[in-house]
Amino acid sequence: MSEKTCPQCAETVKAEAKICRFCNYNFETGTPGDTRVAPVPPEKKKGLGKGCLVVLGIFVVLVIIGAIAGGDQKPATNNTAGGKVQAAETALSSEGQAEAEEAPASTLTGPQQNAARTAQQYISMSGFSRKGLIEQLSSDAGNGYDVADATAAVDSLNIDYNEQAARTAKQYLDMTGFSCKGLIEQLSSSAGNDYTVSEATYGAKQAGAC
Repeated sequence: MSEKTCPQCAETVKAEAKICRFCNYNFETGTPGDTRVAPVPPEKKKGLGKGCLVVLGIFVVLVIIGAIAGGDQKPATNNTAGGKVQAAETALSSEGQAEAEEAPASTLTGPQQNAARTAQQYISMSGFSRKGLIEQLSSDAGNGYDVADATAAVDSLNIDYNEQAARTAKQYLDMTGFSCKGLIEQLSSSAGNDYTVSEATYGAKQAGAC
């Protein structure tokens, strides 16, 4: 696959691209794009491993202290007190079970969760198609996530790609003029943004090109 580097944002795009999908730089006219839409990969945080171990150690100590304190308590000496204690324990147990059902554990792995966070940052700054977002996350010129992790991360997000296409279409029209057919082609082509034809058509109409 032949690629070229945008002279404005230094992102890598396909050689056939007419406009940079990251900053809207126009390769044919040399017209600068809006640099505010170029996403910046997040910096990797250091020292998280030690912090997790400290938190885990504190949690273990608190559990041990709670177990010791619980063992020292005297049992209730009458049926009334015992009934109240048992009812309270039952209520707490039911409440905890309800909370667990309302907040299921994430099915994403660690790398997939990181890829999902990166994808959300890209989406917050510019419009992306599903295919374009997966490619950006997994390409060596992008973030280098595994393709399977990037795909799982993107599919875990509730993204309206019709609205994404409309955002991208408006960004193009802010930079230069497009016919309805030309904008749909730019949005849907592999050298453009890789939206489906249906998504591209919706975006072009919403942006007022059709």
